[in-house]
Amino acid sequence: MIVRNSSSDVPAARTPSFVRSAAFMYGTQISAAFLSLFSVLIVFRALGAEGRGQVAFLTAITFLTANLSTFGLQEANGNFAASHPHARRALATNSVLLALVLGGLAIAVLAVLIALFPAVAGESDPALRWAAFAFIPVILLQIFLRFLVQADYGFAVTNAAYLLAPVVNIVGNGLFYAFGILSVGTAIGWWLAGQTLETIILIAYVHRRLAGFGRPDLKLLRRALAFGARAHPGRVMLLGNYRLDQWLLGAIAGPTELGVYSVAVAWAEALWYLPTALAAVQRPDLVRATREEALRIAARVFRAAMLVTAAAGAVMFAAAPFLCVTIFGEQAQDSVGMLRVLVVAAFGVATVKLLGSALVTQGRPGLQSMAIGAGFVCSVILDVVLIPPYGGQGAAVAAALAHTAAGLVVAAIFLRTLGGRPSDLIPRPRDVRWFAAQLSRRLRPKPA
Repeated sequence: MIVRNSSSDVPAARTPSFVRSAAFMYGTQISAAFLSLFSVLIVFRALGAEGRGQVAFLTAITFLTANLSTFGLQEANGNFAASHPHARRALATNSVLLALVLGGLAIAVLAVLIALFPAVAGESDPALRWAAFAFIPVILLQIFLRFLVQADYGFAVTNAAYLLAPVVNIVGNGLFYAFGILSVGTAIGWWLAGQTLETIILIAYVHRRLAGFGRPDLKLLRRALAFGARAHPGRVMLLGNYRLDQWLLGAIAGPTELGVYSVAVAWAEALWYLPTALAAVQRPDLVRATREEALRIAARVFRAAMLVTAAAGAVMFAAAPFLCVTIFGEQAQDSVGMLRVLVVAAFGVATVKLLGSALVTQGRPGLQSMAIGAGFVCSVILDVVLIPPYGGQGAAVAAALAHTAAGLVVAAIFLRTLGGRPSDLIPRPRDVRWFAAQLSRRLRPKPA
């Protein structure tokens, strides 16, 4: 039954099963990851390490810039839409306007930056570069609307949209490869097409199934900006930990080295999808939870996630030669060591995603930013020191150390803020049994 909010005609959210939602989101992200990996394989085989590096460089800059330009508005969307359903129509319209404004400003800043420091653009083609940058507002809107939809437990549509993007990418790259016309430009074009389709699906869902688009609300916009200003520094630095190494590696060591490193990153990111899914699914519940409930829920999910990550990481570490060389070819030989180092980074990533997100849902985004800042400082310093002499291997070591530092700091702040103890975060075998039992019960076919 849907209970309507007393101050609005917007229906309150249905509350689906946490485990089922998490399982489907994780399955979606893993599926998307393998589709993306197959697309990377096609581009790598067709264009070589250098061509793959050029694609990775431009997509990384575009994606990183869009995410750096959000000003934390997606975090405000997630919290405000969950706690104040009547504000969703205004939040949706505000999202469109802010995507255009912030996206335009981001493109202008990039233009100035590249004019002053041409090395920032690496060896990328100017026409392809600006064509990719033109889609920054589209990616911004996608980010804003995803958080808005998920605040109403709309995980099914965000899963579908998220999965269709790599489907478009792999189908397009596969067809062009089959006909012998795949190039750096067309590979980037298919990536942009997938991002655009994802945004269109979210717009349609908001318009037809959620609250729709209402009048912009300047007062709500100011509140969202104030909230986002506290959350955004953390997101900026977290993205720096995720993508700055690729930007710097491409600019310093060139596209070939980046192409090899991107193979290791593509595999390693598969370990990040479980905490990403869990953080997204538990977010609406944590927004509504008391401090004690938030501590209990987030800690238990964290413990189970760390044990699963450890098991998956051990398999990936052992299988690195097969994953990199057997599948991608001898050009990717150096990515074996890079992947093994990046496996270590997965534990820090999981900690930041799960415990940092819990701090944001409890109205403490500034604390998350402080924790991530430790990792960002490490990342910048280590990238500058290690990439010039060691290339991709140096970037991998820098990423592992930076994510570990961020994870340790965010765990300490999480416990202090929510009143927990270190033992609350120590994984226990029964956590995995609990998670497996819940998953089995929820996914077991119902009797006719």
